[in-house]
Amino acid sequence: MNIIRHAAAVAAALFSLSMVTPGTALSQGAAANYPNKPVRVVVPFPPGASNDIIARLLAHKLSEFLGQQFVVDNRPGAGGLIGGEIAASAAPDGHTLLFANPAPSINSILMSRKPPYRMGDFAPVMFIGYVPLIIVSAPSFPPNDGKQLLAYAKANPGKVNWASSGNGSSLHIGLALFQAATGADVVHVPYKGTAPALTDVIAGRVNLMYTTSVSADAHIKSGRVKVLGVAAPKRQAVLPNVPTLAEEGIRNAEATVWFGVSAPARTPRAIIGKLNSELNKALALPDAKKRLDELGLVVLGGTPEEFAAFLKNEAEKMGGLIKTGRVQMNN
Repeated sequence: MNIIRHAAAVAAALFSLSMVTPGTALSQGAAANYPNKPVRVVVPFPPGASNDIIARLLAHKLSEFLGQQFVVDNRPGAGGLIGGEIAASAAPDGHTLLFANPAPSINSILMSRKPPYRMGDFAPVMFIGYVPLIIVSAPSFPPNDGKQLLAYAKANPGKVNWASSGNGSSLHIGLALFQAATGADVVHVPYKGTAPALTDVIAGRVNLMYTTSVSADAHIKSGRVKVLGVAAPKRQAVLPNVPTLAEEGIRNAEATVWFGVSAPARTPRAIIGKLNSELNKALALPDAKKRLDELGLVVLGGTPEEFAAFLKNEAEKMGGLIKTGRVQMNN
């Protein structure tokens, strides 16, 4: 099967996601007693990444609300597929959740010719929010903004090393969009997560990377990295002095990373509803809202159905990028 046919076939299968109906094996009474043991929250990237930071904040709130520990379990690798597979194959009883983002939910599935699971293997719980990608480098890297970066990359084709959190990750897709928008010839260096990639950027072992203000917050404030640009239509409130790429003349390179919570398919609807309600309550807490605002997250919340509709739209967009060759599939 060629790349385009594969992408189309997988994308078509993904669209059934919005029709996923959690099972009814557990009664409303049983759901009222949920959770009755610790809940594992699978984060498919190492500690220190955006999704890890947000997952730990929300897991703490859910532990307080529901009287059981919500324990973050970092399972990095394969662009999020390893953690995604663990969550997809778990018992559909609400005691294993996936802290979802584009990599394990859409990107890595569509980019793999033999994905270990499909989006239909999950039941959407809630769309948490999103944050734009930013380009960071060590202070010693010569360019200081998007315009200078593009000029430097054009003058040094194939010599600029650009890290990501793995093939199929949001950071990899952001790089692909940047290259498609600019024609820049840079070398993609995939890592097993944001934190190890950032470590090597700070040390100067790679030149730069896309990340988020959530992941890089401490490093930006300490001056260990500098921000060259924001891949968003408007400037980020937490980085008001950093121009967008569009302001620097680089258009059609906008890229974000979003976050949500999913459960294994066939998780009872009553449990999905309970989790959704408690997560929305957590996001509305003044201390949680303040912290997420400080990190630059645009908080959304909402219903499982709204998250399902969003995922369907994202799958269509990703399938289109693959079909047009803007994003290359993995083996």
